Amino acid sequence: MKLPTNRKVNIYEEANRCLLCQDAPCTKACKTGDPARAIRAIRFDNHKPALLWVKDCSDEDLERAEEACIHYNWPIRIKEIIRAINPDDVDNSHYPSLAISFCGIKCENPFFLASSAVCTNYEMVASAFRAGWAGVFYKTICMQEIKEVSPRFDAMHTNATHGDFYGFRNMEQLSENPVEMDFDILRRLKHDFPTKVVVASIMGQTEQQWQTLSRMAEEAGCDAVELNFSCPQMKHKGMGSDVGQSAELVNTYTACVKRSVKIPVIPKMTPNITHIEEPAMACIEAGADAISAINTIKSVTMDVDAEVAGQRTISGYSGRAVRPIALRHILELAQMPRKTQLSGIGGIETWRDALEFIQLGCHNVQVCTAVMQYGYRIIDDLTLGMQRYLAKRGLTSLDALVGESLPLFMKPDTLNRDTIIYPKFNKDLCVGCGRCEISCNDGGHQAITFDHETRQPRLNGAKCVGCHLCRLVCPAGAIGLTKRVPKK
Repeated sequence: MKLPTNRKVNIYEEANRCLLCQDAPCTKACKTGDPARAIRAIRFDNHKPALLWVKDCSDEDLERAEEACIHYNWPIRIKEIIRAINPDDVDNSHYPSLAISFCGIKCENPFFLASSAVCTNYEMVASAFRAGWAGVFYKTICMQEIKEVSPRFDAMHTNATHGDFYGFRNMEQLSENPVEMDFDILRRLKHDFPTKVVVASIMGQTEQQWQTLSRMAEEAGCDAVELNFSCPQMKHKGMGSDVGQSAELVNTYTACVKRSVKIPVIPKMTPNITHIEEPAMACIEAGADAISAINTIKSVTMDVDAEVAGQRTISGYSGRAVRPIALRHILELAQMPRKTQLSGIGGIETWRDALEFIQLGCHNVQVCTAVMQYGYRIIDDLTLGMQRYLAKRGLTSLDALVGESLPLFMKPDTLNRDTIIYPKFNKDLCVGCGRCEISCNDGGHQAITFDHETRQPRLNGAKCVGCHLCRLVCPAGAIGLTKRVPKK
């Protein structure tokens, strides 16, 4: 069998192995650069700009860094990763601003902390602001006594791996702080960080509670108030997603808050509903200034270590696994007959994830689970990647991206069904694993044969329907696209 001619390190696969250490030993050993920061840039989809942090590093420097790596299996191939990156073709001296307006509020960038465990006190939010986050939707404030369970989190990993999870289950409810304490925190945050956007997320059980909390938010100097109609694990009746599934209730509560305050009012929608646009439209009719979506998705995980004293319950699911579901809800909200500004939430880890929400109509995005995994520091790559993308496209404003992909979405009955794109096999990249043939035979249309002597796949065009399952399962990236042609 002919071996691939360019069997090089896959920089993303290798960077994904990195532990993303605090006070990284590799950087301390390197001395002439910051390989840990470079690898983090690669991990969060900024591989070309990654060279900025290692431009002065010699091979010896990178080898020292690699020797210092504390990975529990084998060291990250730092030198090989860095030497595999081509210089950036985008001038980083003229990156455009990411400033954007949301509900009439000037935001320095579109990246906000979502109302959650990542923003429960002054110190946490202050650290995030200093790191570069534009704003916060503070942990939801209510008048009920909140007592949380232990443990309250669970995660979905690949096989028996640890640390990096693709899905996250959360049983946490709302802020455990006294109401007065939380609003004092918000008051101090706005005073100390006047250019940052401070949004109070609130949840009431009666009209009076909604009105009282919203007025307290306005009196504290908050820029806006978010109405949490969507928490899926409330122990109290008539709160959270129980409310968010009723168009009548969200209309009533939105209207009463609008009568009570002058700051923007932003209802937060639940995804645990068939037609998210129905309660959203009810909120808009009541005067809502924007919509946040989505909150977490009701879910069940089965790990015995996540039991609470031998008991289990349904609770919210988040993380990168939910992003396609969140995008579907954002699309439906953006297609409503009455338009409004949107704040997108759901599985955002990288700037490219955020871009997808913006291209579907969001003016900002909120992040929670990725911060819980990797820390506030991910803002560095969120802003870097988005600025570089604007520069590469020759755009000077983030507004140019808002909703630009909406015209591409059609109803199923209007899609082109008379043409086909065949997969294209790159023999130089193919490693001969045969995964394409297995998947095509057992889950496709039996259009691939596999030569066991040469370990090469061959496409039978007469049987191929252009589904591209083969391309999606190929671990070597050896299957690409041909041109679209009429079906025979």
